[in-house]
Amino acid sequence: MAAAADRVRPICEDVRHRGTEALIELTERFDGVRLTDIRVPAEAIEGALTGLDPAVRAALEESIRRVRKVHRDQRRSDHTTQVVPGGTVTEKWIPVDRVGLYVPGGRAVYPSSVIMNVVPAQEAGVRSLAVTSPPQSDFGGLPHPTILAACALLGVDEVYAVGGAQAIAMFAYGAEGCRRADMVTGPGNIWVAAAKRLLKGVIGIDAEAGPTEIAILADSTANADYVAADLVSQAEHDVVAASVLVTPDEALADAVTGHLERRVAATKHSGRVREALSGPQSGIVLVDDLEHGLAVVDAYAAEHLEIMTVDAPARAARVRNAGAVFVGDFSPVSLGDYAAGSNHVLPTGGCACHSGGLSVQTFLRGVHIVDYDRDALADVAHHVITLADAEDLPAHGEAVAARTNPVTA
Repeated sequence: MAAAADRVRPICEDVRHRGTEALIELTERFDGVRLTDIRVPAEAIEGALTGLDPAVRAALEESIRRVRKVHRDQRRSDHTTQVVPGGTVTEKWIPVDRVGLYVPGGRAVYPSSVIMNVVPAQEAGVRSLAVTSPPQSDFGGLPHPTILAACALLGVDEVYAVGGAQAIAMFAYGAEGCRRADMVTGPGNIWVAAAKRLLKGVIGIDAEAGPTEIAILADSTANADYVAADLVSQAEHDVVAASVLVTPDEALADAVTGHLERRVAATKHSGRVREALSGPQSGIVLVDDLEHGLAVVDAYAAEHLEIMTVDAPARAARVRNAGAVFVGDFSPVSLGDYAAGSNHVLPTGGCACHSGGLSVQTFLRGVHIVDYDRDALADVAHHVITLADAEDLPAHGEAVAARTNPVTA
């Protein structure tokens, strides 16, 4: 990542100093598209929705409905605690004012990522949302029309045809026609992740997304073909995607290997899948028993964890470290990618041990509002003064004493 950050630093600096002019030149250099305007015209967004396959539209609308239903329940309420008579602390939840949402556009098209980014931001009450996605030469230098259609379904009309590190810099510093954002979210490639790391502090970020991962904890009760299908589905993302099976059952491991041979040969992106499955990041891990297996998957802290064991719900409830947990035979990761209602923007690279996935909470800030009257301050003043003196910060105590024991001229 350090090497990638060094590569993207001049790109980000170029955008910082030259704005839109730099964005246009960088887009031509990296995407092979010469833009005349970085913002996608409103008519192009509307036209993409008009031309959308009705079946795809229905699927996107159902995904939006389910994701909105789950994320609406994540809203936080302000809470006031009366610490003492006359003294209260209120925790107020305030949404970020403006957010830039990044939607990848590499080997695959991700309208689902539009939904997963936009819906929680909307439910949090973010007032200003902008989406950016790499331009596609096949579509006249615009983002993929299905991405634009998803924006239209969600009521997002501020969309940019900018990708890569330069898109993160655009939101961090602003450009002509694009106001800077307070925060940027959304998955992307290593250059996007490197730009997030570099610009963190200039702009808020959700996470530095790495290659996608699936871990499956399975025993002899698991359906070997289901396991194989799910390993393949994750490997389909990228040649560096990680697909890991953890099991105490050698017979299951052998059966899954057999199903993988058939499924890899038959799937559309077989070359990519085969490379991902044969890489050092993927494999089958044999463990002593399910307790050992649970310890292994907790240590791994996968982005996606499937539990296909006897008593799967009880075992899933004991998981400590995972971006999202999928329980039993009929809750595959693919469901979560699109239509479970959960969010698919999740921590990778072991970060699930300390971070969670994208949610309404991502876009909220908890602000404490302190309200004490004269008597409440006077009651605790001696403790404040004592602690201030203990820290050799006497002026802190004097600020309290000025109110509780004022010196008259």
